[in-house]
Amino acid sequence: MRRDDWLMHQLPVGMTEDDFLRRFLQIFQSIGDSILTQIDVLDDVFDPTVAPDAVVREMGRWIGLEWLDSSHDDEVQRQAVLEYAQLLRWRGTKRGMEALLRFMSGGTEVLIDDTGGIYAEGEAPRQAPHVRMAMEQSILTHTDDVVRIIRSELPASVTFQLAIAGEIVWPPSEPGGGREQEFEEVR
Repeated sequence: MRRDDWLMHQLPVGMTEDDFLRRFLQIFQSIGDSILTQIDVLDDVFDPTVAPDAVVREMGRWIGLEWLDSSHDDEVQRQAVLEYAQLLRWRGTKRGMEALLRFMSGGTEVLIDDTGGIYAEGEAPRQAPHVRMAMEQSILTHTDDVVRIIRSELPASVTFQLAIAGEIVWPPSEPGGGREQEFEEVR
């Protein structure tokens, strides 16, 4: 807590008795007070739980959440920034993808089956690694957002299949093939 006369208090005792100097310093103190107040709340400006919505979206962009925009619910945006910041070190791994899918599904169970791994020299399969993922629901409004997020998180050479609520949403179905096929349970 600052004193109301914090700037005046900096002067030598003899100068504090000059009325003109006191009034003159009050101008600078009022400017200084507004700056110090902004500094006092700086922590809150960068806290996703209380920051303004536009700042939350900008923080998301800083950590790689380009998909955050005003079309998403404010609470989803705040939670995404908090969760994703914790997931950055696991980006591109099965553990990171499971946590990301769990967030995007609202905390429901997710299933991931992959063909990746570490192989001895010359023993790696010739085809690209493939990941099969299933989630019960999505808290994001558009399925395209979910697919875009997953594509940005997986290594470039990895292909994937995604099912939401039992319906395969990626890869897109062949024309006339329908997308209603059941996702085989991954275990």
